[in-house]
Amino acid sequence: MMSVLHGPRREVRKVLHDGLTQWVRPEGDELVLPDGRRICENEAHYLPPCNPSKIICVHVNSRSRFAEFKDVATNPSYFQKPTTSLNSHRGKIHRPDDCRYLNYEGEIAVQFGKVVKGLEPGEIWDVIDGFAPVNDVGLQDFRDIDRGSMLRVKGQDGFCPIGPGMVSGVDIRQQVLRTWINGKMVQEGAVDEFVFSMGFMVADLSRYMTFLPGDILLTGTPANSRPMSIGDRVEVEVSEVGRLTNTVAEIPAARHKIGHQPTDSDTVRVIALGGDFVPPDAAGRAGRS
Repeated sequence: MMSVLHGPRREVRKVLHDGLTQWVRPEGDELVLPDGRRICENEAHYLPPCNPSKIICVHVNSRSRFAEFKDVATNPSYFQKPTTSLNSHRGKIHRPDDCRYLNYEGEIAVQFGKVVKGLEPGEIWDVIDGFAPVNDVGLQDFRDIDRGSMLRVKGQDGFCPIGPGMVSGVDIRQQVLRTWINGKMVQEGAVDEFVFSMGFMVADLSRYMTFLPGDILLTGTPANSRPMSIGDRVEVEVSEVGRLTNTVAEIPAARHKIGHQPTDSDTVRVIALGGDFVPPDAAGRAGRS
């Protein structure tokens, strides 16, 4: 059996064509349909290249992200995105008009190809069947209420863009993740900067949780997650895997005021703005000195 790490590189994408869901393979500027017909890639209507029963995410994993918040790595903690958060290559990411802090978090998605339970770290490469760029979008305006669950912060519709395709035949351990906003690189981190390896996380989680074929694990973002603006083009690139592109658009706020409302507190800004945030008391001291 060929490991997911070993070439040749293979990629599958999912599109909507002639009213049907089609799995296609990219070839130059075209996508090849199962029956051999070809369509122009730049005219394709992409769908998420996966159909998971669950999407599990690690809170913090990159050394640069731990350093950004002056945190110490002990054991990883996790949260879950609902499958309704899935979004596709060239899809829109929506920010409600009563919110300010819609952050990008470029990451690498791991897709399982087999039932996974109780594995050792070194056994994972035979049960993974692909990798993809993913944006773990977060609406930090809800940080004050969601605490560690991230349900409203990270689980809103469309907050998990993934694609354009699912790739195998690449040694993901040697790759680098980069995020771009309007053509400017804003994040960069190599896989070997992970504090908790992919093998560690899968072994940790699969002690108690069964992964099913198609399930997705998000593996953590580097430092410098910051808010996106309306109209921004955000791209998440994983070397030798692909480049995911989305745009940010505005939608109306919820029509009622039931439940927790967006807040603009110091807690929210610390996460949303990272090292760019100066607490008011610190600013005051600086002004007096």
